[in-house]
Amino acid sequence: MVGIIGEWWIRLLLGLLGSGMIAYAAYRSRSLSASGALSAVVMGTGFATLGEPIWFGVLIAFFVSSSFWSKWKRKHRAKAEAEAKYAKTGRRDAGQVWANGGAGLLLCAAHALWPDEGWLFAYVGVMAAVNADTWATEIGALSRTSPRSITSGKPVAPGTSGGVTPLGSAAALAGAVFIGAVAALLLAAPQLADEAAAGTPSGVAAGAVIAAAAAAGLAGAFADSLLGATGQAMFRCRVCGSETERAAHCGSAAEPVRGFAWLNNDRVNLLSSLLAGLLAWAIGGLLI
Repeated sequence: MVGIIGEWWIRLLLGLLGSGMIAYAAYRSRSLSASGALSAVVMGTGFATLGEPIWFGVLIAFFVSSSFWSKWKRKHRAKAEAEAKYAKTGRRDAGQVWANGGAGLLLCAAHALWPDEGWLFAYVGVMAAVNADTWATEIGALSRTSPRSITSGKPVAPGTSGGVTPLGSAAALAGAVFIGAVAALLLAAPQLADEAAAGTPSGVAAGAVIAAAAAAGLAGAFADSLLGATGQAMFRCRVCGSETERAAHCGSAAEPVRGFAWLNNDRVNLLSSLLAGLLAWAIGGLLI
């Protein structure tokens, strides 16, 4: 019992230290706001305390890769024009942090209490979806092809919620596969051999993990676009006339035009990632 308690405290302290260093660096580089950095410390510490390395490792992979693409060509004109319509900027706040990782932390806690490989598959699906959506948003904004509405197929302005492009869709698939590959590599690491015997998928299941991540992540990204085109609250700027996710634009209050007032971008991300988690859990059950 003493050994278990001691290990728990060591993991908590190491998680707090590691998460604090990463969050501070992200704050200094303007990848996270103050609230986002604080939330990242709490979340990262929770993952490190409750889960094996794969849980924290996948989270880091998502954060590092998504931050990279957010910074990449940040001054690109097309990307700047698209981002002007988004509800949030590339600097993530607490709402974005919890929308992207909160469900994963709950799955990590569930796995700690009731170990089962299904929790891990669901987690990989959740993180594959949020990573796919981020890659699609950041890279798709640079597409030379005009986006088309996922519901009507008609061309829409760059940055329009629910707009998709071939480049963005390819980026979404790549982002989902990336998370699956990271998870598979962590599962294959020698130090996880004993966890594999305790109910965590082993290196033999690497292909199943990647397949689940790819399918669930891509489905989650398209679900995000569909929700964005139908139920998400959208506004029209009273000054420039553009449609935007922001309730205020060009320095004045925007006019609501469609969607549910409670369904903002963060909640769309959360709902689509939960759908992806359920799909990955089902795929895992079929493949393992």
